[in-house]
Amino acid sequence: MHLAAAIAAALASAAPPQAAVPGDAAARFAEVVAEYEAWRDTVWPEEALAAGRPTAAPDRIADRSMRGVETRHAHEKIVLEDLRAIDPAQLAGDDRLGWQLLVRQLDESAAGHRFRAFLMPVGGRGGPQQDIPQMADRIPMRTPEDFSNFVKRLSAVPQMVRDVRALMEVGIAEGRVPPRATMVDVPAQFDAVVAGRLEPLRVAIATLPDAMPAAEQAQLRADADRWLGQSLEELADLGAWLRSTYLPACRDSIAASDLPDGRAWYDHSLQVHTTTALGADEIHRIGLEEVARIRAEMDEVIRRTDWFAADPARAAMDRDARFAAFVAFLRTDRRFYAQTADELLARYRDVCKRIDAKLPALFGTLPRNPYGVQAVPKFMAPTQTTAYYMPGSLRAGVPGWFFANTHALDQRPLYEAIPLSLHEAVPGHHLQISIAQELPAQREFRRDMHFTAFVEGWALYAERLGIEMGLFAGDPYSDFGRLLYEMWRSTRLVVDTGMHALGWSRERAIAYMQSNTALSELNIVREVDRYIDWPGQACGYKIGELRIRAMRAKAERELGAGFDVRAFHDELLGAGALPLDVLEARMDAWTRARAAQKSQAPS
Repeated sequence: MHLAAAIAAALASAAPPQAAVPGDAAARFAEVVAEYEAWRDTVWPEEALAAGRPTAAPDRIADRSMRGVETRHAHEKIVLEDLRAIDPAQLAGDDRLGWQLLVRQLDESAAGHRFRAFLMPVGGRGGPQQDIPQMADRIPMRTPEDFSNFVKRLSAVPQMVRDVRALMEVGIAEGRVPPRATMVDVPAQFDAVVAGRLEPLRVAIATLPDAMPAAEQAQLRADADRWLGQSLEELADLGAWLRSTYLPACRDSIAASDLPDGRAWYDHSLQVHTTTALGADEIHRIGLEEVARIRAEMDEVIRRTDWFAADPARAAMDRDARFAAFVAFLRTDRRFYAQTADELLARYRDVCKRIDAKLPALFGTLPRNPYGVQAVPKFMAPTQTTAYYMPGSLRAGVPGWFFANTHALDQRPLYEAIPLSLHEAVPGHHLQISIAQELPAQREFRRDMHFTAFVEGWALYAERLGIEMGLFAGDPYSDFGRLLYEMWRSTRLVVDTGMHALGWSRERAIAYMQSNTALSELNIVREVDRYIDWPGQACGYKIGELRIRAMRAKAERELGAGFDVRAFHDELLGAGALPLDVLEARMDAWTRARAAQKSQAPS
């Protein structure tokens, strides 16, 4: 059943046997949500602490065992039943929308559980080898109790590592294992973490509050050393087991459709990440169309460069040959690459400050929480993608962070700095996520909802706002970098569906991206492996961006001179992350209301 049909069915089946009193429905919804939020923040305490929310389990970490997975799944089903016992027709405004969104999210979780992707918890982009060293990054520690709770959480880490291995052992037995091609470099991450001795966690408790007695400080450090030592032993054992047992058991194929119920899982993943009913064939076609359009725009930008002007023979070259020659030039000319990690980070920070000054012209509402730029941790940089964003929390006193990869500097071109900063920081992820966190009078579960097509679609749309900010004017190389990033997300539609549904090999996907983008070869390989590991997720970016651009074009067309881009963006972001169909309905209603105001205004 498609998501829209599932929600319609839920709405139809939720009516109680007798008429409900509107106030009773609202009160019951508030009660169910409060119970759900308290439960969520108990079973995922690290997320609650990072967001500055109270939790009943501040000294624990999430249970990663099979029992923990199944217990959470069972509880979500109970919450879903409680929600469906409420008549949404008796709810108003944000409560009715909140009911629809929470039912949708829990429905997706329940539907996806049968595919048992949780049996593949370790990969190049995630797992205990990444989670453990970063345990202190997002959680503020100020009081003696904060530090004590942190060390208690460390005591649970060795068992968590054992639980992860137990899940993977079940995965081997069930034939639910990742492709070997994407796992071969993962043991090296474990080696790097073990070699680093979890130093970031030791630094986190190096300075304890003066209010803590000296004897208590000494005991806390001794406890931390013990648990960190045991954690390192478990991580070393898991890394060795990966090499000796897990890697040989991983599959040779790359397609999600090769797993048990794999094609159904891929179709489900596409629906979840795009929040649409688009199938693999249609998404593949959209990708091919976008690739053709952007290639034409790229050719025009190439003609504006000094590289093109330097040799008259380049004007007569075949378009594909000229593109290949230009890309070869970009990959080898030293002027496009920083010589040190500090130089690269300085470029990103400079770009981000330039963007900050442009934001008031495009947004009426800006977040209060700041953000910073830092390097991707060294232990994960070799297998990590170009950059990522880690949300902060104003309530918790933690900034957002734009992490840029400084590994292999000859693979990190400077002409990517503007679109990457627009995407990861502002007005992309940091602005959108922080605004959602800071929404006034909004229920907590709405503040941190995540729909890939909205969150990543917005960030890709944000890259295009750089044109309106004038960031690419007079700089064809940075403008080509913008198109490169748009092309990158378009090729994702082609290669993701190609590999998981249409029989493409990993080599074919890499070759396709090499021939259509100017991404470095290292980045292309890492990206393709990411799509293999995370089926369907990468398709949400371009689908979301195309829909958001279509919403804006419609509003501009219908409002004409009355279109206000600041008001449009504020409305688009003003309810937090939404599925695309819900967002389209919201923006249509906003456009109609603005048009009505315009028609009623005195002439």
